[in-house]
Amino acid sequence: MKIATWNINGVKARIDNLTQWLKDSDPDIVCLQEIKTVDEGFPRLEIEALGYHVETHGQKGFNGVAILSKSSPFEVNRGLPGDPLDEQARFLEATFTLPDTRILRVCCIYLPNGNPVETEKYPYKLAWMERLRTFAAERLAYEEMLVLAGDYNVIPEPHDCFDPKVWESDALFLPQTREAFRRLENLGLTDAVRATTDATQFYSFWDYQAGAWPKNNGIRIDHLLLSPEAADRMTSAAIEKHVRAWEKPSDHVPVIAYFDFAG
Repeated sequence: MKIATWNINGVKARIDNLTQWLKDSDPDIVCLQEIKTVDEGFPRLEIEALGYHVETHGQKGFNGVAILSKSSPFEVNRGLPGDPLDEQARFLEATFTLPDTRILRVCCIYLPNGNPVETEKYPYKLAWMERLRTFAAERLAYEEMLVLAGDYNVIPEPHDCFDPKVWESDALFLPQTREAFRRLENLGLTDAVRATTDATQFYSFWDYQAGAWPKNNGIRIDHLLLSPEAADRMTSAAIEKHVRAWEKPSDHVPVIAYFDFAG
């Protein structure tokens, strides 16, 4: 099974890229972030025509997440628990039954950016990360296949960006941000990409400005974090970097992992 995460940066603007990628890459489950549309505006018919079930948690103009899957989930939850006043559409959970009746939970995450740091946006980011840690701890107690996939807006380590000095004052790389990410991982989660490679210059995002893409001035902020049960079944992971060179690209590219859930 192939599970992917991709910040699409506007699903309506990238629908041609998305449908072409679905045909080429053929993922089984896809977590999309920044769909930037209400649920009713999502281009559902184009995706369903390719054989995918669609679940969305949308928001007008910004944010918004979606899960596309070749099989239908039996349970869907919208919104990250822990703050009933939080109206931002950043979290979607879908639960599937595997062929051998085991459970697979996939969560689509669009973690807050947090910039500018001196505003209320950074405390919101850290509070959101703590809510995610609480949620993950509860789900890990089920001892099921769990994949937390999304745009985390976190650069975990210096080698996950082209120049740490450029990012040292940014909410994506501040010590408090990285510490919060490590607390999440320390619950027993595995970073799918880093479990398979220590390579540098291995990025998932390149800004539209200052020639970041041709210069490979990128950062790795899109992650799949796996429960021990899911990590045991992962066979490989990769970043599909070539998609960034397409016409009208997102500034992010798909990050994928393969799993053998048979047996």
